[in-house]
This record gives sequence, structure tokens and C-alpha cells, in this order.
Amino acid sequence: MSDQLPPDPGRLVGSAVARRPTPARPIAFLLAIAAAVALVVVLVVRGAPVGQAQVSTGQPVPTITGTTLDGQAFDLAAVRGKPVVINFWGPSCVPCREEMPLLATKAGQHAAEGLVIVGVLTDDPVEPARAFAAQYGGTWQTVIDPNAVIKKTYHIIGRPQSYFVDRSGILRSVQIGYLTDADFERQFALIAGGG
Repeated sequence: MSDQLPPDPGRLVGSAVARRPTPARPIAFLLAIAAAVALVVVLVVRGAPVGQAQVSTGQPVPTITGTTLDGQAFDLAAVRGKPVVINFWGPSCVPCREEMPLLATKAGQHAAEGLVIVGVLTDDPVEPARAFAAQYGGTWQTVIDPNAVIKKTYHIIGRPQSYFVDRSGILRSVQIGYLTDADFERQFALIAGGG
């Protein structure tokens, strides 16, 4: 018999020491991320301030000025008195391919009611946007947003994203994601009335 005790397993260098596995928490982590994303969406839709600007239903929309795809100066104030849909889009936006023809149809259907569609080009270059608008029927004015100033002011989460603005310049509804026919008609009804 040996008088030596077996070596302490925690002191062995280079040997495998059995360790308890760390509890994995992927579900809790994913739930935390989902809650954070949901909070951001709620804050944006409700118009809670993010940075300095505020976009809130029931309040006037921030001004939009700039140059359009056809090189003309644009000021959102010039269309006051008409129902306006402000649509953030770009040619790399796959859902925009379905939405732009719908918007073109709606522009024609609601022309007698004064509907104005204003596009805002974000995150994409101008030349592909011109070709995209021509291909998919986007004949309305589209303001170029090269430095994402308008995008930040309106708290754009993704494209397409649309803002329904009444004749007084008040935001009545926000659509995050592409519009269906039913979505458009429901939200257009909120901005079509009035003087």
C-alpha cells in the first residue's frame, strides 16, 4: 500500500476534469430580443421620441423636402389639402415589386379624391430606382434621401413602409410592410374625408 493520497483532480494540469455543463439559455435570450424588437415597433408606431424627431399618429408629419428622381425640387407642404400616402421604398426591396403596382392602381382609382402618393427612395442608388419605378408603374414624385435624413426622421424600420396623411397634414396611420388592397382601402378611408 502506498502512503500517498491520490492527486487532487482540480490540480491536475493537462488532464480532463469533469465539469458541469453551463445551462443554455437560448430561449430566454430569443424572448428578450423579441421583446426588445416589439418595444421598438410599438414606440415607432405610437410616435415615441427616438432621437430628436417625433412621428406620431394624430400629429402633423415632419416636413419632407429634397430633389425627386426626375431632378425637380419637392416640398411636402405643396400637397397640403390633399390626402397623401408617403411610401418609403427602393429597388432592392423585394416586397416593393408587389406594392408599387398596387399603389399605381390606387393612384388612378382615387385620383378624383385628390390622392397624392409621395415616394421616398432610401438605401438604394438613383439609376436602378428610376428603372424600377418605370417598370412597376411608379409615376409619382419620389424624393431622394441620400443621407437617410428623411428615413431617420420617420423612423423607418424596413421597406416598404407607408404613412397615411390627411388633408391637414396629420398622420392618421402607418403601415410597416407592404400594403394589400384591403390595407390600403382601410387606411385611405382615414385620410380621404375632410376639406
